[in-house]
Amino acid sequence: MTSEGIAGVLLAGGLSRRMGGGDKSLRTLGGRSILERIVATVRPQVGPLVLNANGDPARFAAFGLPVAADVVEGFAGPLAGVLTGMEWARANAPDCRWLASFATDAPFIPGDLVARLVAAVEREGADLACARSDGQEHPVFGLWRVDLADDLRRAMVEEDMRKVDAWTARYRLAVADFATDPVDPFFNTNRPDDLAEAERLMAAGLVR
Repeated sequence: MTSEGIAGVLLAGGLSRRMGGGDKSLRTLGGRSILERIVATVRPQVGPLVLNANGDPARFAAFGLPVAADVVEGFAGPLAGVLTGMEWARANAPDCRWLASFATDAPFIPGDLVARLVAAVEREGADLACARSDGQEHPVFGLWRVDLADDLRRAMVEEDMRKVDAWTARYRLAVADFATDPVDPFFNTNRPDDLAEAERLMAAGLVR
């Protein structure tokens, strides 16, 4: 499995309530938007890349990415973003059998994230994979079989499925572990205090 055969979806469809509204991913960190930092890290790891975001797509025009709104209405959470990415990949990147998903509020994600998710899937013969750090799984940083799109749509529409781990429990899930020293690579900037902490970590030279 090569990066060219893996589509990517950047999950930015939430309401950002804890940040006070607006787009968390467009907040500035170290002189660049969080989304700019994440795109730079993600682009080399996947082939086609789509941004999942609701509302006016023009606010993301500077990134030069296709923007796809949730295919399930009602701000249904990250599963809706994953489904959106799967269906976008199926329509626009039919050679991609896998989809990698990335939250857009975690500015320090690893440059080898997808490679390690792929290794976990291949090692265990799994259907899906997710990242884990300090004993906590991060299912929004995942690798998903695109051909499960119809199953996921049925679960969301017919069963009102919203919890990521409830859906992944139905399949063989591999886990890739990541160290948290000196910083948890999945540290997220959900609140203003988190953004301030991210700035502190950068100023201390613990992350770039």
